[in-house]
Amino acid sequence: MESKSISRRNFLEKSAATTGLMAFGAAGISKSSFSQGTATGKLPREVWIATISQMRLAADTPEEMVRLIFSNMEKAIIHQPDIICLPEAFLTANVRKRLTLSEKVETSTRILKMFSAFSKQNNCYLVCPVYTSERGKSYNSAVVIDRHGEQIGEYRKIHTTEGEIRSGITPGPLKPPVFETDFGLIGIQICFDILWDDGWKSLKQQGAEIVFFPAAYPGGQMVNAKAWQHKYVVVSSTRKLTSKICDISGDVVVQTGFWDSNLICAPVNLEKVFLHTWPYVNRFDEIRAKYGRKIKITNYHEEEWSIIESRSPDILVKDVLKEFNLKTFEQHTTDAEIAQVNARKKM
Repeated sequence: MESKSISRRNFLEKSAATTGLMAFGAAGISKSSFSQGTATGKLPREVWIATISQMRLAADTPEEMVRLIFSNMEKAIIHQPDIICLPEAFLTANVRKRLTLSEKVETSTRILKMFSAFSKQNNCYLVCPVYTSERGKSYNSAVVIDRHGEQIGEYRKIHTTEGEIRSGITPGPLKPPVFETDFGLIGIQICFDILWDDGWKSLKQQGAEIVFFPAAYPGGQMVNAKAWQHKYVVVSSTRKLTSKICDISGDVVVQTGFWDSNLICAPVNLEKVFLHTWPYVNRFDEIRAKYGRKIKITNYHEEEWSIIESRSPDILVKDVLKEFNLKTFEQHTTDAEIAQVNARKKM
């Protein structure tokens, strides 16, 4: 994606209120919302992520629910998020009016235009889970919208439930796509997908650095487990209870709760790597001595995990690994497997 010469603040200040949003009752963002100005002192690959929980949000119609969702999204804009994730099929969740599958698809098509307008106005990506159709088949999907309001693709839920299949939902392709953004590659898994590892593993193999998990339920420790198991950030967005952002260690960066029940927004730094501590810990003091505060090393003592993170825009972690002859966790285990295979051949 081409870089822009204007700042995000200038972009926002020059953007007019979107007609489609106003028609649904979602107010435009005023300049006063950005009085703090553009953030300074960012980490080298800092990505601001917002995610929604529909906990205690209820409406009579999908249109009313969309208003509630927009109201929460607008609260995130003061943080200038790079991307916002919404819950699974949010337009019909906690909604009293029941729709047929064809009505769900039609409503989804209509509201997607409004969310595209929001993305363009506020210069952010969106993960927008809706119902889509193609060639007579309907899918439980998540559409990715870029900063220009363009739909750059969609993920179709692989592991649909029996109830979804009976209602007419078709399972998506077994290989999930990754989506290129201006901050890195992202992927998506939806709800029931968390009970299988094939999609999550495929996204890792394709280079995903953040995986979004729109769902009907929180997933709990399973979300944390997917993050540390595959060494990428996992962001959940749920219809009820907790939505959260988990770092590559599986640790929670931030989550919804009693006081922040519907919206959270926080940064993650993608310029970091996951290592098996031994034997690379022998070089850690040298790294600290040379780079000081510019490199952060976090050790997980019982697991013997370590995470090396750049805190400076002029230092890349890959260069530090090369300089001190360190291997990532993936390279460490891959090399060990190769050695095991070769050793067995000699038996």
